[in-house]
Amino acid sequence: QDYTWEDHGYSLINRLYPDVGQLLDEKFQVVYNLTYNTIAMHCGVDTSMLRRAIWNYVHCVFGIRYDDYDYGEVNQLLERSLKIYIKTVACYPEKTTKRMYTRFWRHFKHSEKVHINLLLLEARMQAALLYALRAVTRYMT
Repeated sequence: QDYTWEDHGYSLINRLYPDVGQLLDEKFQVVYNLTYNTIAMHCGVDTSMLRRAIWNYVHCVFGIRYDDYDYGEVNQLLERSLKIYIKTVACYPEKTTKRMYTRFWRHFKHSEKVHINLLLLEARMQAALLYALRAVTRYMT
């Protein structure tokens, strides 16, 4: 069964702590939707597929998979060095090095790399919340 933020987590956390669900959801949405519509030197680019691939890859690293998402997009859009960086930052942040940071997306601006970090950290937070809230749901039923 899918246990998603939109369908389950949001409503449960709002029931337990009124208004917190709304604040968290807004935080997730702001980071997820943040874009300059640029990639490296290309302007006017729709980055939604890339942002979705990063978010879903982080969830996948933590064992959360969605039936309605084509994970082939992850392999198409995320180069190996970026996937290694994402997994390291999400799972072993203390092992992250400057070299890892500079190795992925060499021609990209630092602001774009910072956005990747924001995306992966928020996705990681949401994944952790989903595990915790699912445990609370099981306890309550």
